[in-house]
Amino acid sequence: MSLESDIEDLWHRYDDGDLSADSASREELDALEDFLDALETGEVRAAEKRDGAWQSNEWVKRGILLNFGLREISGREYGDVTYHDVLPLRETGDLPTRGTRNTPDGTVLRRGAYVGSDCILMSPSFVNVGAHVGDGTLVDSCDTVGSCAQIGADVKLGANTLVGGVLEPVEDAPVVVEDGASLGAGCRVTSGFVVGENSVVAENTLLTPRIPVYDLVEEEVVYGHLPPERRAFTRFVESSVGDHDLFEGGAYKPAVVAMDVEETTLEGVEREEALRE
Repeated sequence: MSLESDIEDLWHRYDDGDLSADSASREELDALEDFLDALETGEVRAAEKRDGAWQSNEWVKRGILLNFGLREISGREYGDVTYHDVLPLRETGDLPTRGTRNTPDGTVLRRGAYVGSDCILMSPSFVNVGAHVGDGTLVDSCDTVGSCAQIGADVKLGANTLVGGVLEPVEDAPVVVEDGASLGAGCRVTSGFVVGENSVVAENTLLTPRIPVYDLVEEEVVYGHLPPERRAFTRFVESSVGDHDLFEGGAYKPAVVAMDVEETTLEGVEREEALRE
């Protein structure tokens, strides 16, 4: 049987109530370990781009959920601290062989997270189970890469950036930051939003499907994604709430304005090769 069919079989039994953490055998737990190994090597991913659109691999997300449903909480050691979780942290001995480094103290990679070659993970930062971080990407201090988030190659995540995770429902695609994108410090990307490749996002910008993106290049308003090769920043536009007895004047809501990326903007976010030599 394939790994996918193994996970689907376990899921049906778990969903029907015929399998639990108490009844899971060594063979079934070994299948979950093989699944986590496949996530860490990049053999499987929680979402992939098909026909130009990002789509969830539902069986992969079910496999992640099974790792919570079929495991007991146990005490684990991290440094001098005992923490309690169903998953251990990811082993990191393979990182230097691929030119990837993580700095002390508090760079946390959870089991089942993929990290590519030539990456830099600054502390403190957190990469959750099912996340996929592409080659040459910088995860800066105080960053969070949520469960199943898909981060492309040569991406810059500025300090204190939150890339949200979408684990449930399994049919929903997670947050995606495509190749070459750069997110300024303090950005927030949530709820399955897709940041197009080679885009540059200004500091403290919130990207979520509920906030409109005013694309001045194509002169249209879009939701849920930032088109490729855009320079994006937050502005405030008039809200439909209008005048209200509780305050004077109009009401405003946040929006994102997207423009062409200028050469000077690209030079400002160019990756430093000296950091990776």
